[in-house]
Amino acid sequence: MKSEALVKQIKKPFSWVGAGILLFVFVIACEPLVYDFDSTEDAVSYQAQKISALPATADTLTIMTWNIRFGAGRLPWFGDACGERVILTENEVKTNLRRIADEINEIQPDILFLQEVDVQSKRTAYIDEMQWLLDHTDLNYGAFASIWHAQFIPSDGLGRMNLGTAILSRWPLKNMERIALPLRSDQDALTQMFYLRRCIVKARVEIPEADKIYAVGVHTAAFSTDDTKRKHIQRFFKELNELDDAGIWFVAGGDLNTLPPGSDSTDFCMEDACGGESFHHAGDKPFHKEGSDYSNERGWLDDLYGRYNSAVPFYDYSFNQSAYFTHTTNHPDGFWSRKLDYLFSNSYFLYKSDLTHQEAMGCSDHAPVSVKWRVPR
Repeated sequence: MKSEALVKQIKKPFSWVGAGILLFVFVIACEPLVYDFDSTEDAVSYQAQKISALPATADTLTIMTWNIRFGAGRLPWFGDACGERVILTENEVKTNLRRIADEINEIQPDILFLQEVDVQSKRTAYIDEMQWLLDHTDLNYGAFASIWHAQFIPSDGLGRMNLGTAILSRWPLKNMERIALPLRSDQDALTQMFYLRRCIVKARVEIPEADKIYAVGVHTAAFSTDDTKRKHIQRFFKELNELDDAGIWFVAGGDLNTLPPGSDSTDFCMEDACGGESFHHAGDKPFHKEGSDYSNERGWLDDLYGRYNSAVPFYDYSFNQSAYFTHTTNHPDGFWSRKLDYLFSNSYFLYKSDLTHQEAMGCSDHAPVSVKWRVPR
């Protein structure tokens, strides 16, 4: 989740000098200014420099999902949490990545869904975070799918950007795909040109002596005021249904940017408001803070919960909701306020094996979620 501040920055009109520079870059560059994608194309393959030893067989796996906030930790970045920082130092990024890697190594996932991973972006010192995490954990293989890829983002010096959604695995990944999701329809053409192009990332996990198994990751829209987020969730559900209908086992997860059915609180505008912002009063435009009001999204996850197994069963969540919260906009030390992160499967998770790692406070604005999964055979 990111605040609408970034969108407002992108919407600022260009100066003639700025426009000229952009045109010059566009004309002379060997690559496009902003990358577009086909409806389906290959995801980018990664491999650790040193392959960790693999067990001969696997009966039970640890599955995990985590939005790592591009290695920014809880720093007050300008695009969320009322911050002002734009560019992070190499030391800051590597310090935060080390915290993330330490948490991953503690949990020891076999398949890990990641959201908000930067690859050679200016804001994160051009570090390839995919490669860095593979080289500092016991995970061996990765599939990366960009959701925001541009040579230059015209917003407060952001510059080059390549942000994506990923799958990391102990075992080799095959048939890696990037599946495009619909663009927002509530933006002007200029904003949409430089805005995120979200996707599903999908790969077959090559586990010895196991049936065909796929991993499917997603990071849906956060700030759309139209029905884009719902379309993303529905497309994710459709992808899972196609696997299930074909008799293929899957684990799936990611940041769905919406709440579980039956959540006690659905409007976080006041909690998320920055200094000087006003919401819920007559004359406020917008009346709700973008990305903070989920009141009209009740039931959007009903189909996923109804057809597939959830790492956190609905009844467990309903009895103790705060124990499963995974997100906060309050930095640098605010506690978790809502659940946005999920794991699903058409096979069984081990009962009571799920963990919402709320102890990982300093690593990101999202907490990781993990669960044990019995490998179907």
